[in-house]
Amino acid sequence: MQLGLIGLGKMGGNMRERIRRAGHTVIGYDRNPEVSDVASLAELVEKLEGPRVVWVMVPAGAATQSTVDELKELLSEGDLVVDGGNSRWTDDEKHAAELGVKGIGFVDAGVSGGVWGLENGYALMVGGSDENVAKVKPVFDALKPEGDFGYVHAGKVGAGHFSKMVHNGIEYAMMQAYAEGWELLEAADSVTDVREVFRSWQEGTVIRSWLLDLAVNALDDDEHLAKLRGFAADSGEGRWTVEAAIDHSVPLPAITASLFARFASRQDDSPQMKMIAALRNQFGGHAVESAK
Repeated sequence: MQLGLIGLGKMGGNMRERIRRAGHTVIGYDRNPEVSDVASLAELVEKLEGPRVVWVMVPAGAATQSTVDELKELLSEGDLVVDGGNSRWTDDEKHAAELGVKGIGFVDAGVSGGVWGLENGYALMVGGSDENVAKVKPVFDALKPEGDFGYVHAGKVGAGHFSKMVHNGIEYAMMQAYAEGWELLEAADSVTDVREVFRSWQEGTVIRSWLLDLAVNALDDDEHLAKLRGFAADSGEGRWTVEAAIDHSVPLPAITASLFARFASRQDDSPQMKMIAALRNQFGGHAVESAK
């Protein structure tokens, strides 16, 4: 099939390549002309055959809203917009309604895979009507990992990003547990090789995971994470998860505590946050701050 893809950053650029490798046509637009296939959104829409499918992969909030606003004026009835960024699920409902006025469909797609997705595939959590989701299914099949898992039509509009939000909340808590364990091991005089303790957990233990593998990668690069400042940003999904838990009266003590631990990193050079920062860099290519 043919797809327009807006936003060719760390994830969007790799997604374009993976979809092309599956034999589909992707016309990409980015504000950076060095990576863009076209000079404008108008040119992108012009080059697509109707009914068009346009995938938006830009930062949540104002950037996504302005892109949706522009597409609303450029697209036609029967076309479809997919939001694959990390938008809040309540924005999905708003965007679907705005586009629906002109008969333009909307699908939200929570995408997980970070900088590893090109080779490993992307886990996809999708929200929207059966009809609209079916229009994008060839692209979902191209992006997902090989095998039976890694893709779900989670429900109606908003369900995809809600599911991805919860995924990221769980991710917060898992990273925090590894970081706390690492700091305690580093503090114990009797443990002389913390990195190899972490490595020993990679096989045969109940806590083995891809995050653990990435922690070992980070420790191989910098055994005591001395090069990193103990600071880790929160990109929004953790806050939204806690807020949704309050709205639904669901207790989330571990995820909430992990979010608050990120806030603590802004006050001190936290050893735990060195590990969190290292893990975020390993799986998502997120920026880290160097130790002074």
